[in-house]
Amino acid sequence: MNPLLSRLQPYPFERLKQLFAGVTPVPEYAPISLGIGEPKHATPDFIKEALTASLGALAAYPATAGDLKLRTAFTDWLQTRYSLALDPATQVLPVNGSREALFSLAQTVIDATVSPQPVVLSPNPFYQIYEGAALLSGAEPYYVPSVASRNFAVDWDSVPDDIWARTQLVFVCSPGNPTGAVMPLDEWQKLFALSDRHGFVIAADECYSEIYFRDEPPLSGLEASVKLGRPDFKNLIALTSLSKRSNVPGLRSGFVAGDAAIIKKFLLYRTYHGSAMSGTVAAASIAAWGDEAHVIENRAKYRAKFAAVTPLLEPVLDVRLPDASFYLWGGVPEVWAGDDEAFARALYAQYNVTVLPGSYLARNTTHSANPANPGKGRIRMALVAETAECVEAAERIVRFVQDGRP
Repeated sequence: MNPLLSRLQPYPFERLKQLFAGVTPVPEYAPISLGIGEPKHATPDFIKEALTASLGALAAYPATAGDLKLRTAFTDWLQTRYSLALDPATQVLPVNGSREALFSLAQTVIDATVSPQPVVLSPNPFYQIYEGAALLSGAEPYYVPSVASRNFAVDWDSVPDDIWARTQLVFVCSPGNPTGAVMPLDEWQKLFALSDRHGFVIAADECYSEIYFRDEPPLSGLEASVKLGRPDFKNLIALTSLSKRSNVPGLRSGFVAGDAAIIKKFLLYRTYHGSAMSGTVAAASIAAWGDEAHVIENRAKYRAKFAAVTPLLEPVLDVRLPDASFYLWGGVPEVWAGDDEAFARALYAQYNVTVLPGSYLARNTTHSANPANPGKGRIRMALVAETAECVEAAERIVRFVQDGRP
């Protein structure tokens, strides 16, 4: 067996299952899960209709690169959303959801034959696919902490020069999971300068870009690149998905865009990897990327939900409205002494509400001046259910905190 598999850590939801083992919640409370970031709003009918209307496409093998109509749907959306002009023939590719693409991009980019061992930088806390992709590519993950006092901005300045010199890939998540923070233009400028100096690729995970709470939409890495005089998107690949934007997590549909030279190599890898998007999924994707009305409606639902829930939790948790995404990243009360696992377990036992301990989404940064796990003492709450259910969960959390530690 591949010995690198032994380096993979349990997924957060497996750890959560173990944490709750043997716990029987108080039966008078119906279960409410804020633990998993899976969209629960209804899939728009027009997307389902486009899917079923194209079942004839199942009779043919799909092209790994997708057809021009599909790729043009991607570039048309990029033009509408960011005023960017990309070549549908060379600068975009369909992918089977952003998770699959994040993993396979690392396998394409990393050259594990170099000495010393190549490095992949990841924000900390992070989406665990970044770590797994790094490990299975033969690279060493390096976790760069997010700083709570700076709106959870990633502290790129904390990375020493010898690590930058070994870095081949940097994962950026903006808007961030779990913090919801959006990386500003000056941070992009810093990262691009470092990429030019050291030659690493930047993978910009932007799957939460369409769920935001203020008037200005989140900045894309592609958009930042053009603003900073880099219209060729050198060493930059942005990844996005329909799962959150259009409430179709089961469709497994997204695309990557950016540096044409990397796209070309990525297509070669994907041809052998067998990652072609089904023609039926492609038809539904074209319909989804071409419509903004359902996205606006979806965003309005999240805005109303967060407006109802956040004020309830602010008096009892260290939490505030994020820049974007559908998560609240809350600090547990001091009486819990930073024990996010104990908080989550007791909340589940007493009120049947599931939240994810923040420490499950991060690693100890032993290379840092502050070696602590930056997720410790925090919980991630995914506000994906309908508003009434999320409000009920928030009210239970308030009562739980007011009850005091058992």
